[in-house]
Amino acid sequence: MRSNPILLIAGPTASGKSALALALAQSEGGVVINADSMQIYRALPLLTAQPDAAALAAAPHQLYGCLDPTRPCSAAQWCDLAREAITAAWAAGQLPIVTGGTGLYLESLRFGLSPIPEIPPAIREESRALLAEIGNAAFHQRLAERDPVMAARLPPGDSQRMVRAWEVIEATGRSLESWQGEPRQGGLSACWLSVALQPPREVLRAACDGRFLAMVAAGAAEEAAAFLDRTLDPALPVMKTLGLRELGAAQRGEIPLAEAIATAQAATRAYAKRQMTWLRHRFDANLVIDTQLSESLITPIFSKIRQFRLTPV
Repeated sequence: MRSNPILLIAGPTASGKSALALALAQSEGGVVINADSMQIYRALPLLTAQPDAAALAAAPHQLYGCLDPTRPCSAAQWCDLAREAITAAWAAGQLPIVTGGTGLYLESLRFGLSPIPEIPPAIREESRALLAEIGNAAFHQRLAERDPVMAARLPPGDSQRMVRAWEVIEATGRSLESWQGEPRQGGLSACWLSVALQPPREVLRAACDGRFLAMVAAGAAEEAAAFLDRTLDPALPVMKTLGLRELGAAQRGEIPLAEAIATAQAATRAYAKRQMTWLRHRFDANLVIDTQLSESLITPIFSKIRQFRLTPV
């Protein structure tokens, strides 16, 4: 039997990752560990599709809704939390099932991170304050003057990554691009089995649209409006939650709800497309499910997992 096994389940939003992870956790004595950069925050459980009460009662879950949204979580911080959860699962004889759509998290856990020094909190706060003061366009221009390589890679609308590039060069004097060229460090030593859910395009598009409608029916618009009333820093990662601004605008009467839904659905489909591109080019999967996930596929998937766990190395 393998020691230190880990199951990774990756896929675009609305592909069925959470349902598959839950079924496997119930069947194989596993614990589901979140690898989604929005689901980690204690905010917007509907819009970020966090597990509901029934799922949480059905199997152990870790790293869902565990951090305050006012404190950004880096990939390094998430890796530290994930290692703790994985080590605890092994100690308890459970199978760690790491699932989520944040490719950077999955890559970092397995292969490690570039050796970027920890950024002092004061520089982080100054960077976000500067963005809030001068706006995205002017901030992007300043970044172009200071770090033209990263500015060329980032659109002015990507405030989170612009702030990251700015704070790294401010703190270290080196471009983030330069640091990313260094050998990675700190990958987790384990026996890995990677599953990729890659449903057909039209199936995925329909799933994205349908899930967003279900979120709205469950109260996501009211959730968005209440959260935006907190007037948090717009550069915080959680403010990038798909549908947040659109539903908030609809609740304030600025746009019709139908328009907000259509815009958010389009953004969700675009995000899912980017995730699919990452999966095809960056995720080394042992098992690829390229049809719609269904009950008929569950049994062979379970068989594959059991074979993996029982095969000695």
